[in-house]
Amino acid sequence: MGKNRRRSALTKSIQAAILRNPDQFKKTTLGRLLAFFTLFHVKLIKHEQQLFQKLRREIWQFDEDEYHASFRTTSGQPPLKPMGDLGYSGSTFFGTLDGRYVIKSIPRHFEYTFFQSDLLEPYYDHMREHPDSMLVWITDYLIAPYSTLGTVLSFTPAHHIIMENILCGKSDDPASERWETYDLKPLEYFYPERDLVPEPLVSEDTLDRLADQFNDKLFLSTEDCNRFMEAMRQDTKFLEDANAVDYSMFLVRIPATSTPEVLGRQSPWRAGIPSADGKWKYRAVILDFFWAKHKLHAQALSGVVQTFNVVGRQGPMSITTTSTDYREKFLAMVEGMIEIR
Repeated sequence: MGKNRRRSALTKSIQAAILRNPDQFKKTTLGRLLAFFTLFHVKLIKHEQQLFQKLRREIWQFDEDEYHASFRTTSGQPPLKPMGDLGYSGSTFFGTLDGRYVIKSIPRHFEYTFFQSDLLEPYYDHMREHPDSMLVWITDYLIAPYSTLGTVLSFTPAHHIIMENILCGKSDDPASERWETYDLKPLEYFYPERDLVPEPLVSEDTLDRLADQFNDKLFLSTEDCNRFMEAMRQDTKFLEDANAVDYSMFLVRIPATSTPEVLGRQSPWRAGIPSADGKWKYRAVILDFFWAKHKLHAQALSGVVQTFNVVGRQGPMSITTTSTDYREKFLAMVEGMIEIR
């Protein structure tokens, strides 16, 4: 009951933040006092709303009315649909009812401070320079303007990103059951859940959260391969300069006969690159680039892992290696998946 109540309150807060006119919200002392004693109903506002509006309109060519319509619901409909508590970060995920956008909470302090303070403006500049970037399109960033008991006690997350759903159009595709998804990271790294715990003791849920393996090839033409790898090099160089590690490539393989909806700008990675063998279309984005090596938590964990490795002789973890080493292994992983035809 408590979880459902928290989820319902949070989805209403997210919906209200997206649809509210930012000029209608004013911080007051009374509002701060009343807000503090709430557990679930956290007020959220758009952070840097003009910056994200420029990205949507000018760079990604979204229709603003359609964008907001994805978050409007009629009476009796839930504001958003839950997508589960996924990943090790403790993030919660929601989706719009039309399947166009995903909302992800960022509950960990070192992640949202990195995105908000270090990455946000460089991300904006990078997207303006590279409109077809493979970095996931983040369309809004919501934060709680007041501290509340719910956020202080970690009952309710106070930071959320809105991003494109790379699976947009799947629900309307007659061949939706043939869609395949892969969350890919370099497998050379040491993962405690995989490499330390005996297999019978690891739950299926935990195993499902580890990086996937793509046991096939991406069959691309020479031209598509060159464009694909050039975009990968540009985006991972941006992440390397930001000192980010542990990001992943989310790959979607769609039947070649499918023509799913595409949001905004007809970027090749969103519309789907046709496979050279004529069987598939490929969609791909880079996700989860919020772990920065210079943040305190990452530094502390690096020390723990290094100390353990004196005894355990295990290799580096993806979250404790250098951003340069991670980029090199990530690009090698991607190049190893491609076969030119």
